[in-house]
Amino acid sequence: MADKPSNRSRPQHAGNADAPGGRAESRLIYGFHAVLGKLRRDPEAVFELYLSSSRSDARAKDVVRLAESQKVRMIQAEADRLDGMVGTRRHQGVVARVDARSRDIKLADVLDVLEENALILVLDGVQDPHNLGACLRVADAAGAHAVVAPKDRAVGLNATAVKVASGAADSVPYITVTNLARALREMQEAGVWVVGAAGEAEKSLYEIDQKGPVAWVLGAEGEGLRRLTRETCDELAKIPMLGTVESLNVSVASGICLFEARRQRGG
Repeated sequence: MADKPSNRSRPQHAGNADAPGGRAESRLIYGFHAVLGKLRRDPEAVFELYLSSSRSDARAKDVVRLAESQKVRMIQAEADRLDGMVGTRRHQGVVARVDARSRDIKLADVLDVLEENALILVLDGVQDPHNLGACLRVADAAGAHAVVAPKDRAVGLNATAVKVASGAADSVPYITVTNLARALREMQEAGVWVVGAAGEAEKSLYEIDQKGPVAWVLGAEGEGLRRLTRETCDELAKIPMLGTVESLNVSVASGICLFEARRQRGG
């Protein structure tokens, strides 16, 4: 299918942890996007916040300001302690202990706190929890700001997906929406260029300018994008296939698309 005509112009480039005694079951989330989104959307679910004692920059001050306004307990911690808590050094110096029952976060909560051009992965109809978990790992590795999926006709963030994600389910905001086409339009209104991955598209992903805010939309392996999702995208692009296979696993395709965006942005 050829690229859908669009009246929009390209956006301009911009320069399970154990619960404390007597408390509801908790888990740890980390990274500025995940923690700020939770503080904005669901502060009552944040039990306490750990901030690296070495962070005194503007982003850290934003976290402190928001936590104080929501009366969330804050604890200064050395980076080594945070490493041990979450099992990785990629926490950016901020960790929050939150109610394990609460995972709700809205798209606007993520878009409102971005300090760089958005990079979002949208999954349309992925129903295998192993694929979802692998996509979350890819999104985390590529520095994507969120993964968006519909509530219906999708697997959801179950225990298998969380396990396969290997921690990425708590570092990359996972946002479920009732109407995917509406969510894509919300991104477009925020200046995000929405690109759908489609094997029959005329353009290659290497021909798509991804230096500005971009959301990549991928469908389930075999079925691809649904009609309304496809029509809502600003344009379609394909991954050049040079061998005999006709399609790639959705997590592999996600990695190719997201890392091409990172390559164009200088790594």
